[in-house]
Amino acid sequence: MQDPVPTLAKLREEGPLVRSKIPILGKVWFTTNQAAAAEILKDQDRFSVKKSDGKVVGLSWWTPKLLTRLTANMLSSDEPEHKRLRGIVDHAFQRRAVSEMGDLIESLAEEQRQALFLTGNTSDLVSGFARPFPLAVICELLGLPEEDRKKFSEWAAGITTVNGVVSFLLAIRRLQPLTRYIENRIEYERLHGGLGLIHELVHHPDSDLSNDELMAMVFLLLLAGHETTTHLIAGGAYALFDNPDQLELLKNDPGFVDLAVEELLRFVSPVQMTKPRFVREDTEVQGVQLKRGDLVMPLLIASNFDPAVFEAPERLNISRKPNKHMEFGTGIHFCLGHQLARLEMKAALKTLFLGEKPISLAVPSDKVRWNNRLGLRSLKELLVRQ
Repeated sequence: MQDPVPTLAKLREEGPLVRSKIPILGKVWFTTNQAAAAEILKDQDRFSVKKSDGKVVGLSWWTPKLLTRLTANMLSSDEPEHKRLRGIVDHAFQRRAVSEMGDLIESLAEEQRQALFLTGNTSDLVSGFARPFPLAVICELLGLPEEDRKKFSEWAAGITTVNGVVSFLLAIRRLQPLTRYIENRIEYERLHGGLGLIHELVHHPDSDLSNDELMAMVFLLLLAGHETTTHLIAGGAYALFDNPDQLELLKNDPGFVDLAVEELLRFVSPVQMTKPRFVREDTEVQGVQLKRGDLVMPLLIASNFDPAVFEAPERLNISRKPNKHMEFGTGIHFCLGHQLARLEMKAALKTLFLGEKPISLAVPSDKVRWNNRLGLRSLKELLVRQ
């Protein structure tokens, strides 16, 4: 987690696809370069998110009904179902996230920055800024009350700690209060109306969303809309602390901030892999034979450190251009929230490092600890001072 470069180099030596066993799913093929990942993500005819029986990859007969309901979303759908689900939310999400929220995102970032050191000169950036800031943004976008954000933060932290069967079962249990809240909020919007995205989804004139699809959509937007950005912000801050020459370059020339956002997306790679794909027919990817029924997971972090695409990928370089990272994926499942994540990361960099009181690392770099979470590269905490 702290330094993925040696592991990725070892995987590449074994081939463009490497098979390994992981919890829940069992044996899975992982891609080790960007070309293999792109080929799989762009070819729904050979690689799908649902198995031949129509069930979502990764779900079993023993999967709790609650989790099955939450898979009724666009991430767990192939075409044409995916196009229908994404089309309902895409326009409204992009308009609100980009056209209407730019100034609000910056003000929310500054507000959270001011709260970071209220109890002292040292604070945990993860819990004190990186989580509450994007959570505030997505709650504003969805139209959820400010007083509920603390509950969301606790629920999300409990859901995203899966690294084995036991933690998976605990996460399922913690889903119950969150999904119950979402169902109640949807019903409230039906009866009373509001101004947020949930209101637009409930009253969309062309929407034919079922109750399960609507609940799964809001759940996906709420969780994915802040959890990954949390770890991008915290991991990005650590990467800059760990590369003081790049941090100094950013401070001396704030014009690098947009390029820095792209490079930190690549270098941190908080989303390490995509959802698993089902191999629909015997096929070949870069000389590796795959059989019908195999599972394959493109490693986005391997794509982002591919030496065939990036010069010196192991180095953080905030002036890197072009920067063809794959942190948002590619193909039909390209991340809906990519513009929102970029706006949030840019606002975070500006308020944390380019203001009057930039933060600094409060502990030695080698004392920083990472979570052991499958698929999500995230820090346990990051103590900073002003």
